[in-house]
Amino acid sequence: MTTFLADYSFALLALVIACLALSIPVNHAVGDDSIAFYLGTYTKGDSRGIYQAQLDTASGKLHSLELAGELENPSFLALHPTKPVVYAVSEVADYGGESAGAVSALRRDPVSDRLTLLSQQTTKGAHPCHVSVTPCGKFVMAANYSGGSVACYPVQEDGNLGPMSSFVQHEGSSVSPRQKGPHAHSINPDPAGRFFYAADLGADKIFIYRLDGGKLVPNQPAFAALAPGSGPRHFTFHPNQRFAYVINELASTITAFDYDAETGALAEIQTVGTLPAGFDGQNTTAEVRVHPSGKFLYGSNRGHDSIAAFRIDAETGKLTPVGHTPSGGKSPRNFTPDPSGRFVLAAHQNSDNVVAFRVDQETGLLQPTGSELAVGSPVCVVFVPE
Repeated sequence: MTTFLADYSFALLALVIACLALSIPVNHAVGDDSIAFYLGTYTKGDSRGIYQAQLDTASGKLHSLELAGELENPSFLALHPTKPVVYAVSEVADYGGESAGAVSALRRDPVSDRLTLLSQQTTKGAHPCHVSVTPCGKFVMAANYSGGSVACYPVQEDGNLGPMSSFVQHEGSSVSPRQKGPHAHSINPDPAGRFFYAADLGADKIFIYRLDGGKLVPNQPAFAALAPGSGPRHFTFHPNQRFAYVINELASTITAFDYDAETGALAEIQTVGTLPAGFDGQNTTAEVRVHPSGKFLYGSNRGHDSIAAFRIDAETGKLTPVGHTPSGGKSPRNFTPDPSGRFVLAAHQNSDNVVAFRVDQETGLLQPTGSELAVGSPVCVVFVPE
């Protein structure tokens, strides 16, 4: 009888352990040194929306890819700073029967990281291609590429989006055939959330705004102008909050600025090319990122299909080219370092893959880890806070 009870207890314990093991999601497995990230995509092909996956922070291996939430063309994503909510633009030209796209709020399950749609709002402009959240988490901003406009939305207590509180139509044009009118390509808050910078590819300007009761109002100065034909696209700040950088899509250049945190003004320091000497093919640029250490800056080339690395002078903000790393796919769009700065993930829109790189902490150069994921038309990579 004693032997039977012992065997029964052992079997029962084994069953409980097995059940507990099955209840733990793969991406939160005990002892896993991985960090989760989301992928925004275009859903014209194999993709169905926003995907989630894991980066092993010991080996650099990418794994556990799965659909997090279905949504049409969620090309760019942003996370709320304190709430488990993800914001995504739907980069379409027709929403609700008008020439517009949409911006969505999705609740993130804290265990599985799966997403549930909370609400959607019109952007009142076609093909929204960028979304950001203010540092305080009270407002969400969206940029409409084809519409050439920017919009602002209040964030409700549960993370939902309220109706649009502000809409600004840009004006302007420049010298390239793609610059016959405005094309707002991004809108970013400064680190303090006082000023907002909208890079407009069509107008060759970075428009600068302030928020007044939920309304975007022109700052003084109201913009920073780029050289004709530049096509400013994405914009970022240095961690020391003294410098800012914009990548210019049409000219394949990056412009460095002195940033005045009191007035919001940008003063150009330098403009450098993103391509190696002697390259004569077709190229446009896409993303610009500063390494978490503040020592390096990266820009993606589409055509040359590489990530260009630069060293940042800590005193002047100036850039010195370090080298180019093949991106491992076609048309690298968005890429981003992981929070530790040890790895960079690059999303390739035209080869349907995401590639992992290890960062050389001394030179800033990128080394492929040998790991990648197959996913349809990836555009944006966003790491999930732990």
